[in-house]
Amino acid sequence: MVLAEGGHATPFALWVVPVSNLGGVARHVLDVASAGIPGYRLVVLCPPGPLAERLRAVGCPVLTDDFGHDAGVRASIATVRHHLRTLRPAVVHSHLSWADVVVAAAVPLRDRPLVVTTEHGIAADDLVYHGTRARSRAKAAMHHLRLRRADAAIAVSESTARVMRAKWHPSTPITVIRNGIDRPLEPARRESGLHIVSIARLAPEKRIDALLDAFAVIAAQRPEARLTIAGEGPLRSEIEARVDDLGLGDLVSLPGHVDAPELMRTAHVLAQLSVWENASYSLLDALVAGLGVVATPVGGNPEIVPASCLVDADDSSAVASALIEQGLEPAARPMLDPTWPSVAEMSASIAALYDEGRRSRGA
Repeated sequence: MVLAEGGHATPFALWVVPVSNLGGVARHVLDVASAGIPGYRLVVLCPPGPLAERLRAVGCPVLTDDFGHDAGVRASIATVRHHLRTLRPAVVHSHLSWADVVVAAAVPLRDRPLVVTTEHGIAADDLVYHGTRARSRAKAAMHHLRLRRADAAIAVSESTARVMRAKWHPSTPITVIRNGIDRPLEPARRESGLHIVSIARLAPEKRIDALLDAFAVIAAQRPEARLTIAGEGPLRSEIEARVDDLGLGDLVSLPGHVDAPELMRTAHVLAQLSVWENASYSLLDALVAGLGVVATPVGGNPEIVPASCLVDADDSSAVASALIEQGLEPAARPMLDPTWPSVAEMSASIAALYDEGRRSRGA
């Protein structure tokens, strides 16, 4: 199916996204939906929820029927097949491994659209996401097979591309298209003091416990310092207990989900001590907001911030010193690489990949 716009046929790109809540992948989808993909009409298939609501608010067509983890794999495959038959998109583009597998099973062998996949989250250490070596091997074999059905694969960082090649040995070409970020029109104005923020899922791989240990060191030196741990997750009760054990209840707040840009306008430094990151929107947002950054030297982080911002999460004293320096000395804070793509440039790169793939197939 095509949509006539301005007297020309505009091909559809069907994005298949298995998340309903707002997070990193949803941020990526919303940014692209807001900017638009030059030459293509974007339609998103996702479960009902906040992401679908926000997409509709920016004018993006959304399909929410019988798809996602709750609907199950079989029903989701049937739904994707139905929309491929009725929409006849020029491109079907999956995000996250669950959707990648569903799309690989749903696309026909003949007369099919261009099949594209974006990898947002893969770690060099298999145990970060998969739990056991056996499960990791099974997942790697599955990804090797499903990538045979893809015409193109996008990695959100050079690190992500390297890990994809090392673990999945894909025959499909991989193109790095970094998460785009727009610069603010004017800098934020902050109060004096030392306000440290973490914006992450409250899960083991984010190492909030290490941040609390470092903040205890800071609090002993600077009682005016405060820490905001934003986000939700399975470790919330453990983190609250750890805050109490360290006697930091008056200095640490856990507000749950927040408006990240709004929180950053009141902060001085972002802490991110994750076991792994691919292309962190939190780091990008911190840089354009003028915050200091303290992060671990993993995944795509060294592609975003300089070595002066990178620390060993297990060295509480070093983390504390870096947070104090980044928070209190604006001259030490990192700047975003001027060549880093804007959201519009990211979207244009996606369109160029679609165009190249369709040309190679004679579309």
